Amino acid sequence: MKAKSIKGKSPEEIKNELDESLADGFKPTLAVVFLSVKQDRTAISKLLDSHGIAIFGATTSGEFIDEVTENGTVVMLLLDMKNDHFQIYLDEFPEKNFREIASGLAKKAKEKFPRPTFLISGSHLETDAEQLLFGFEDVVGKAVNVYGGMASDDYTFTEQFVFTNGKESNQGIVVLALDEDKILIKGKATCGWKAVGTEKTVTKSEGNHVYTVDDIPVLDLTVKYGGVENVSPDNTGLMLEIAANLPLQLQREKGDPVMRPGLLVDWSDRSFFCSGSVPQGSKIRFSLPPDFDVMETVIKSAEELKNTEMPEADALIVFSCAGRILVFGPMMNMEIEGLRKIWNVPMVGMFSNAELARATGGNLEMHNLTTCCVVLKEK
Repeated sequence: MKAKSIKGKSPEEIKNELDESLADGFKPTLAVVFLSVKQDRTAISKLLDSHGIAIFGATTSGEFIDEVTENGTVVMLLLDMKNDHFQIYLDEFPEKNFREIASGLAKKAKEKFPRPTFLISGSHLETDAEQLLFGFEDVVGKAVNVYGGMASDDYTFTEQFVFTNGKESNQGIVVLALDEDKILIKGKATCGWKAVGTEKTVTKSEGNHVYTVDDIPVLDLTVKYGGVENVSPDNTGLMLEIAANLPLQLQREKGDPVMRPGLLVDWSDRSFFCSGSVPQGSKIRFSLPPDFDVMETVIKSAEELKNTEMPEADALIVFSCAGRILVFGPMMNMEIEGLRKIWNVPMVGMFSNAELARATGGNLEMHNLTTCCVVLKEK
């Protein structure tokens, strides 16, 4: 399977890049497209439609095809995958029936492929991404391979989109189903954030809505721990600060902890919505501000993936949490360059609102402040 990566600041630039990539006879059938919400998704979709290219698309808080990170642009990975080896679906969940919708899409994929594997992206801040993952497990089994990231929106925390040819949704899921008998796909989620302090108990929560920890409103406890100032609805940067620097670490009996930063405050009771479920009665810890060894951990984890499971690849897709680039700034390029050099194949990546994969030794889960590497190879 041949792959090429292109990027541009407008549909016109993307058209020129696409034309150049096709000049040598390359005929892609599939495009993984990551772009800013400021970009014209309709124009990009029509351009790819005109070439008969299927689209798996999501909006972002930053994009890249190499170690140079962009913002406000369009990036895409073009693949000449055989049409019989993949299928794209898009569905919505206005009723918040996340698990049911995901199960329905998994059933469709199971009818088409004996062993389906999935790349997914979802939109809307209140979406419980873990329920989406459970839906795929319900149909395919606990060992199902599902990787992806939640769409973002240039840090506005307002409206995110997933899209495919002729369709988009600000409260839905786009799914790239692959025939695992034909396309080998492997991935791993790695965080590296270190925990600090004693374990605390979530005393009231419903799904991804956390009300109290140790019987204290979760916002108040977070603010007290982190010494946060100007805690009011007027502080538009408050949730960025909390998500990037003061995330909750949900402790697991098996595998690494998973990150659960707050994304949306309910000021009526000073609770907040996390990006994934935080069960009542579960144990959490706070996090130390990250150091650069966090990036080294991610690169070493990807090297282990190459050495143990995926020595060669045709393409690399990276979902990196939007919070990571807020913390590391330009130094984030070091992590991306390190990942690119491991397989040295065409790459595309986005800064996402959440990452979906297995962590080391763990179950299929939704993560934050994490980097998820996904490698593809035609068998």
